[in-house]
Amino acid sequence: MSDNVFHATDTTGDIVGDFGVAALTWPQLPAILHNGTAMTYQELAQRVSSTAAGYRARGYGADGRAQLVGALVSPAPAVVEHLLAILQAGAAYCPIDAALPEARKQALAAALGLDCLFAVAPNPRGPANLRLDSIDNDTEATQTDVPRPAGRPDDPAYVLCTSGSTGMPKPVVISRRALTVGVRALRDLFGLTPGDRVLQFASLSWDTCLEEMLPALTAGATVVFDDAARAGSMPRFVRMLAERELTVLDLPTAFWHELVLYLDEERAALPDSVRIVVIGGERVDPTRLRQWRNLDAVRNVGHVVLLNTYGCTETTMVTHSVQLSGPGTERDVVADEVAAPLGRPLPHVRDHVTDEGELLVSGPSLATGYLGLPEASAAGFPIADHGDGPTRWFHTGDLVARDENGLVHPLGRADEQVKVLGVRVHPAEVEAHLNSHPAVAGAVVVGERLLGRTSLTAYVAPASTISPAELKSHLRERLPSQFVPSQVKFVEALAYTPTGKVDRMAMRRASADQETGGPAR
Repeated sequence: MSDNVFHATDTTGDIVGDFGVAALTWPQLPAILHNGTAMTYQELAQRVSSTAAGYRARGYGADGRAQLVGALVSPAPAVVEHLLAILQAGAAYCPIDAALPEARKQALAAALGLDCLFAVAPNPRGPANLRLDSIDNDTEATQTDVPRPAGRPDDPAYVLCTSGSTGMPKPVVISRRALTVGVRALRDLFGLTPGDRVLQFASLSWDTCLEEMLPALTAGATVVFDDAARAGSMPRFVRMLAERELTVLDLPTAFWHELVLYLDEERAALPDSVRIVVIGGERVDPTRLRQWRNLDAVRNVGHVVLLNTYGCTETTMVTHSVQLSGPGTERDVVADEVAAPLGRPLPHVRDHVTDEGELLVSGPSLATGYLGLPEASAAGFPIADHGDGPTRWFHTGDLVARDENGLVHPLGRADEQVKVLGVRVHPAEVEAHLNSHPAVAGAVVVGERLLGRTSLTAYVAPASTISPAELKSHLRERLPSQFVPSQVKFVEALAYTPTGKVDRMAMRRASADQETGGPAR
């Protein structure tokens, strides 16, 4: 196989070509394991080619212009088939999770400009105002039908929506070049080989799911889908890891916190097969890190590499990483008593810390911009000279400090945005939906640390009688679960700063005073 296919920092070639090489090199190895049933690379490649032909027959990508393909998806092998097929057809993948509320699906489709969704999920229920279509995989494929790229490097590969400050989802466009570079970097970072089995755990609405699937499927490894991963039972989850012989886990930090607590309290063991645990999405709790490091050999974590990662949707998955424990960990890389660092930039990434402490990121994995939002794109990705000539940079909004070892440490945010269970949430989006309720005169939402994790609290000034449960139900009908506040607290009125902005600190004080019987402000 050619070097350009697998070199992490190379910007030539294409992700579809990388998968095609893997399918030719390891045709009989399992590409996907779904509840114990395997699909080989040869079988997956044939299905991808057949499905890609179906998309091209519908006009997607056939004229050389990348088009957005809306896919209604759920955790099953079909999502891999359609993701790769859409890319092979030369179109752009736009997933919408079938489990999302009806109103959220409609909002995402509207932000993406879609009037049709292709049903990838079984028993799909799409938004009532959108047409549902499907691609029948009935084309006879031969053993030589190996996926080959059909798009150009600057064409969109996928579009995912992040939380927006305007109250509407904000679509981020990632090019084929950016995706290819990002996937190759993660394949190297995780050290993936054909012997690995990688769990598919993340929501299909967020780019972490691509981080789980694509590096594995270009390295000859196996992507494992299993219902037990989402069963909500930690004992069942750990048993599943052993039964499926998982080697790589990519988990939200908040879920890893719960896993560590379970292993510590129940004296449970990780299976010997697990060699690396990748975490990211929010701050690592020092207590949980100390517990993880103190777990003795009986509980089988001493051989496991714990990798903390950082990245944004706009930078194509991971940009920074640091090993926190396991063989080869730098001595004293982080003390148990302080927050873990975000890490150092990966080889394909350039970063810069401004005088104000904001982390900026540049390099070939940067997003193209925000779909249909030229002003937001210009503001989020300005061109500036930070020592190497005019370059396009993404302003992450994260405040950081770099230590003498080159490690970047988190210090907070330059805005009100927070990460909840690894998902970026802009409080303004939640506030917009709260304020749409007729019983709400005003609302402000803040991120707070509760029981070792970040959660949302809503401070609401009611216009009429309403209960917290009713407001949460109102939000659940419109937003993903991560956007629904854990607490709803009522205040007499919103407080404002002299400049006319909502005074979030004053809202917290007003709520605390009311709970203790003090004066409301």
